[in-house]
Amino acid sequence: MPIILIGIAIAVFFTFTNPIFNDISTLKAQVTSYDEALNNSKALENERDKLTQKYNSINPENLTKLAKLLPENVDNIRLILEIEQIAAPHNMILKDVKYSTPSNANSVTSASSSNGVLGGNTVSKSVPKDYGIFELEFSTSGTYDNFINFTKDLESNLRIVDISSVEFSSEGSSSGGKSTTSDIYKYNFKIKTYWLKN
Repeated sequence: MPIILIGIAIAVFFTFTNPIFNDISTLKAQVTSYDEALNNSKALENERDKLTQKYNSINPENLTKLAKLLPENVDNIRLILEIEQIAAPHNMILKDVKYSTPSNANSVTSASSSNGVLGGNTVSKSVPKDYGIFELEFSTSGTYDNFINFTKDLESNLRIVDISSVEFSSEGSSSGGKSTTSDIYKYNFKIKTYWLKN
């Protein structure tokens, strides 16, 4: 009789109690996981609130300057207008403006070697950049002094602009069938500017 009761107890344990116990253990693990996720979300909310507070404490004028320094989009028309405004005081007019649609696929390629020696089994991987590059070409004419002053103003402009190359040629003039050398030169600019990806 005791053996039968023990057998029944064991059968009941494996049939009912053990699955319930396993379910409880699984639920406890899920509760722990949810608690961790909740704590993490609260920490993220606190960090977000701190960052929002810091952002709101920045002078709006400085935020405008930052947005101009590294805008969140290309805004090529505004860039061209800015360059025209910089060139105008130097009596230089933009001509032959060319640009291409920027690509979001800008990336830096880094090389790593499996044996630590350059040139041996090199593996190249592409690292995405947080910013895009916009290239612009234009030509303008003016004296050499105006060119120097325009270049200085362009480089000191709040928006980041890198001059990639400048080609220049003399603009000669003809008078009475004779060609004379003018102090006006034609300049072909290639520049790069940058924009912040979201």
